[in-house]
Amino acid sequence: MKNEKFDKKFYLIREDVLPEAMKKTLDVKEMLERGKAESIWDAVQQVDLSRSAYYKYRDTVFPFSTIVKERLVTLFFHLEDRSGTLSKLLSVVASSGCNVLTIHQTIPLQGRANVTLSLNTTEISTDIDELLLELRKLEFVEKVEVLGTGA
Repeated sequence: MKNEKFDKKFYLIREDVLPEAMKKTLDVKEMLERGKAESIWDAVQQVDLSRSAYYKYRDTVFPFSTIVKERLVTLFFHLEDRSGTLSKLLSVVASSGCNVLTIHQTIPLQGRANVTLSLNTTEISTDIDELLLELRKLEFVEKVEVLGTGA
């Protein structure tokens, strides 16, 4: 007999389409994890969520950063072709605690190059969303996408 818990499909969806109760459940979980609430009751009161809604969703909704923690992440970059861009990009990745497993870079065409990085995020010092935000802020980065995650 198969374990039904592991037979479920999972989807990655944008936050803006989540029902309010799921967003608030994520807020409660974060408050509890960071010690900003002393109990579940305290946390649900702070975000105006019923305890029953919290218990309904707590084991079914997770932030993306939780899913990719201790896993491999493959990122795709569209970069301007400038001297030192790959070095600067790798420096940001390394300073976050990620280990670069593979690098694939295309030959620059029309001043642009594509780079794909596979990262081990086991030792990441922040969450993946913050790393992506930092990478997108680099002046030579035109695009960053998560291509995939895995164990």
